[in-house]
Amino acid sequence: MHKRVILVTGTPCVGKTSVSQALSAKLDALYVNLTDLANRRNLIMDEDKTRKTLIVDENRMKREIAKIIKESDNKDVVVDGHYAVNVVPRNLVSYVFVLRRDPVELRKLMENRSFSGAKLWENLASEILDVCLVDALNAQGSGKVCELNTSGKPVEEIVAEISTVLEDGKECRVGVVDWIGKLENEGLLDEFLRI
Repeated sequence: MHKRVILVTGTPCVGKTSVSQALSAKLDALYVNLTDLANRRNLIMDEDKTRKTLIVDENRMKREIAKIIKESDNKDVVVDGHYAVNVVPRNLVSYVFVLRRDPVELRKLMENRSFSGAKLWENLASEILDVCLVDALNAQGSGKVCELNTSGKPVEEIVAEISTVLEDGKECRVGVVDWIGKLENEGLLDEFLRI
């Protein structure tokens, strides 16, 4: 059976988990959340106390995720995580959906989830500077990478957009957002790029 492995990536708070869970339900896919997997399988190397984040052993994660995909009986596998492109073997990946969110909206969501200080500003800079998109393009090339703007959209609308690629053969696109230009036009760039 040919498996379709779909990565959903992006900066924290762009909607990865909500979209991945809804997409998995729609496709009857195996859903893998990398954070949960790292915790369940003890794939944590260390903790970054400054940023209050865990550091995953990416080599062990790669082996674990490859095994899970190969052993799955599901036709589709959805992998949710901001570093998914770094740990899912390239040859297994069918699509990478990079979720993007307007930094003004993203900042509010992050602050509501208690992001502050360096963790807040580094993650906002990551979104503004296209870090997850560039990582995806470097790992997979442009043919498999789809960039989606989630700003102000309900989960169902984003899943429908993904479905037009998966089911209807719509071509993947990148370059759909320009957060630097937007923030510059609004006079907010210096405020948002504090790192």
